[in-house]
Amino acid sequence: MKFLKMMLAIACFSALPHAYAADADAIATVNGKPIKKTWVEFILRDAEARTGQKANDGMKAAVVNELVGSELAYQEAQKAGIDKQPDFIASEELARRKLLVNAFLADFIRKNPVTEAEKKEGYEQYKKELGDKEYNARHILVKTDVEAKAIIADLKKGTDFAKIAKEKSLDPGSKEKGGDLGWFSPAGMVKPFADALLVLKKGETTPEPVQSQFGWHVIKLVDTRALQVPPFDKVKEGIERTIQQRKLEKYMLSLKDKAKIEVTGVEKKTP
Repeated sequence: MKFLKMMLAIACFSALPHAYAADADAIATVNGKPIKKTWVEFILRDAEARTGQKANDGMKAAVVNELVGSELAYQEAQKAGIDKQPDFIASEELARRKLLVNAFLADFIRKNPVTEAEKKEGYEQYKKELGDKEYNARHILVKTDVEAKAIIADLKKGTDFAKIAKEKSLDPGSKEKGGDLGWFSPAGMVKPFADALLVLKKGETTPEPVQSQFGWHVIKLVDTRALQVPPFDKVKEGIERTIQQRKLEKYMLSLKDKAKIEVTGVEKKTP
């Protein structure tokens, strides 16, 4: 499996456009064109980093063989003029931009590591956002407030909540479970849903439909219990990724604020 992943990396590398240059360090040639040793070394280093499998002579030979095959296809593509086609040129430009941007983003993350203090501060914020309770609830999601109000009226007459959810709810994740959402923290829900849930008592249903970007909800609070917050060691990697993402977003916004950006040729949509 690890070797297969390495070969997939070779295929991705081989698909990228490259320019020929005289190279005394060629590890092979194809119709006089070099297969560079630096290409082979890069592919093997990348494969080792991603798979943890130490490169050996067999892998090196496989890489060279793959590059020879891709070189043959590359030369034929040039003969056919594919590299002159507008779609290919655009794809080539975008591929190079993407490689450069990804390298820049990786470099930014390396140069701006998340400190242990930042992780612990993030953990405290995480605990604060989770709160001290978790909730078990059911909901029914429909398209309109008219439908939701009719459902609330049926519930008041004694119709079973789970039965209606299975028949009418548009939420595929909970529909077949009678609207059951399991145990969760309100912090993980959209704000209108969480706000409505927090004012309910055990066994109560929202007296009015609750609107979110997904539609109209009828919510029933089944139960609550004390929340067991995961220990720091269990969530610190996720917290680190979140902080890294926020740092990167902040930096990109600062670049945008300082940049002179003009958009032409695109029709502006009215709100």
